[in-house]
Amino acid sequence: MWIKLKKNWLKIATHVGSLAPLAVLIWDFYHNQLTFNPIQEATFRTGKTALVLLVLMLAVTPVNTIFSWRQVVPLRKWLGLYAFMYATIHFLIFVWLDYGLNLQLLQEAIFEKRYALVGFGAFLILLPLALTSTKGWMRRLGKTWKRLHRLVYLAALLVVIHFVWLVKSDIREPLIYGAIVGLLLLVRVPVIRKKISKLRSRMKRKRSERSRQEKPDLVMAAQK
Repeated sequence: MWIKLKKNWLKIATHVGSLAPLAVLIWDFYHNQLTFNPIQEATFRTGKTALVLLVLMLAVTPVNTIFSWRQVVPLRKWLGLYAFMYATIHFLIFVWLDYGLNLQLLQEAIFEKRYALVGFGAFLILLPLALTSTKGWMRRLGKTWKRLHRLVYLAALLVVIHFVWLVKSDIREPLIYGAIVGLLLLVRVPVIRKKISKLRSRMKRKRSERSRQEKPDLVMAAQK
């Protein structure tokens, strides 16, 4: 049992960390701790959590590229699905609790408020990505699967724009997320990715050479 937990601690931490904001939201809702405007607070929390998880998902490949930490690669799928889950809750709060499923009001809100239109666009991109996240769909789509799932960067950029237009005044926080997304996208550029891989290989060789040089010194010291 302990060995299994130790082996899967990253996956367990991902599940717990991803579900924790939802648990806190439900707790605060039942204890009337969602400020004077609970719908707005719930909308903001779920949207921000979706963005954070989306950024973490996008960080998986660069982390593996730079640090060669392959243990994080399986987490990409779960982070993406949890991001979509929060995006769905965020969307449902908007259309159901905020606008009462009134199609006319929703149409006016989505097409007249630019932040709502961009957010809706991001949700529509994330929807097919979530639906095709299984191994079965990977086999069916083949190379198209990778091309399709690269759209996640577009979705992330749209979410950042949605955040910027939503807050209006103090845009520092959404701009930080935008800078992170841009940096993660930059790391995916083939030329930069190759340079990082070469640098990592060079550093690995240097560590290996240093280790071989230190080993005879340790042996000689032990013989003395």
